[in-house]
Amino acid sequence: MGFFKKISSAKTAVSVPQTYKPQIFDFVNNYVPLSNGQTRLYRELREAVPLIDAAILKTVRLTGGFKVECAKPQNTELINSFLQSVPVSSGRYGIFEFISTYFEQLLTYGTAVGEIVTDSKGNIAALYNADIEDIELRRAENNIDCLVCTRGCGEAVPVKYPELVLLSVLNPESGGLCGNSILKGLPFVSGILMKIFQTVGENWERAGNIRYAVTYKPQNDAMDRAYAKDRAQQVAREWGEAMKAGGPVRDFVAVGDVSIKAIGADSQILDSEVPVRQMLEQIVAKTGIPPFMLGLSWSSTERMSSQQADLLTSELEAYRRILTPVILKICKMYLNLNSIADTPEIIWDDITLQDECELSKARLYDAQREKIQQELKGESNG
Repeated sequence: MGFFKKISSAKTAVSVPQTYKPQIFDFVNNYVPLSNGQTRLYRELREAVPLIDAAILKTVRLTGGFKVECAKPQNTELINSFLQSVPVSSGRYGIFEFISTYFEQLLTYGTAVGEIVTDSKGNIAALYNADIEDIELRRAENNIDCLVCTRGCGEAVPVKYPELVLLSVLNPESGGLCGNSILKGLPFVSGILMKIFQTVGENWERAGNIRYAVTYKPQNDAMDRAYAKDRAQQVAREWGEAMKAGGPVRDFVAVGDVSIKAIGADSQILDSEVPVRQMLEQIVAKTGIPPFMLGLSWSSTERMSSQQADLLTSELEAYRRILTPVILKICKMYLNLNSIADTPEIIWDDITLQDECELSKARLYDAQREKIQQELKGESNG
C-alpha cells in the first residue's frame, strides 16, 4: 500500500523573486543637483537620450559660418587664410573646427575653455580645446575678473599666460563664475524617459520571445498519479525538442490532460506614447530646437513652423553674440603678433534663405512707408 500512497503534500510551484536589471546610466538615475560630477552627468545624458545629442549638434551646425573683414583688403585675405589653415586639437584644421567644439562644450557644460598656443617665435601655432574637467575657475583679487586655474597633481594653479586663454560662460547666475548648461533641469525628466524605455525593452524581451506554460494534470487513478513525475519529464523533453530553435517544424502530441498556454498572453503592456511625448516636450522646450528638425512628427501648422523657425533664429543670434568676442580675440592676437595695425570685424552668414526673404520684405515695407510719408509731407506743404 506504500507504493500507492497518495501524493498530496508535494510542492507543485515555488515563488521566484523578481530581479530588476540595473540602470545602464546609473549616474543619471542618482543625479544630485549642483554636484561635482555635472560634467560626467551631462555626457551621460547625451549618450542616454539621442534627442538631446541631436539637438546640441544641430544647434552647433545651424549657428552657421562667418568671415573676417579688415579695413585693408590685403589684411582680410591674410587673416582668412590663417583662420582656414590654423591647426586645431585632435588633428584638425581651421577655426570652424575649433569654434564647433568650443560651442558644443559651451552648450553641454555651460562653460567653454580654449587656448591660443604659440611657438618659440611668438606666432600662433595652434588652437586648443581644453578639457573642462582639467580647469577650475576662481575669483580674481579684484572680485570682478575670473581666474582660470589648471588642476594638476596637487592644488589648482593659475595659468601662466591668461591672455592666451579663451573663456565663455552661458547664462551664469548672479555672483557665479561658471555658466549653466542648456541641459540643466533635464536629468529628472531624462531619468523618467530612460525608465520607460528600459521597461518597454524588458516587456518586449519577455512578450516578444514567447514562453509557454505546459501543464500536465494526472487522472484520478492511482497508477497515473504514481508516474506523474516521469510523464511530466517526458512531456517536458518532447516539448523542448518540438520548440528547439533552428530545427524543422515539429508537432507535439501528448496523451492525457495536457494544457499549453503562453505566459503573459493575457497581460496588457502599458501605452507609453503619452508619457514619452510629455517628457520629449520638456526636452524640446529646453533645447529650443523645433520638433520637426528633430524628426518628431507632431502636428503643427505652416504658420506655427514659421514662428518656431523665427524663435530659433533669435536663439542662434544670441549664441553668436557669445562666440563673437572669442573669434575677435583670436583675430586681434594674430594681427598683434604679426605687427599689423587693423581692426577685424566678424560677418556672420545668413542663417536661412527664409530669413533673407523676410528681411527683404521688411526693407520693402520700410521704403514704401517712407515714400508715403514724403508724399503726405509734400501735399501738406503744398
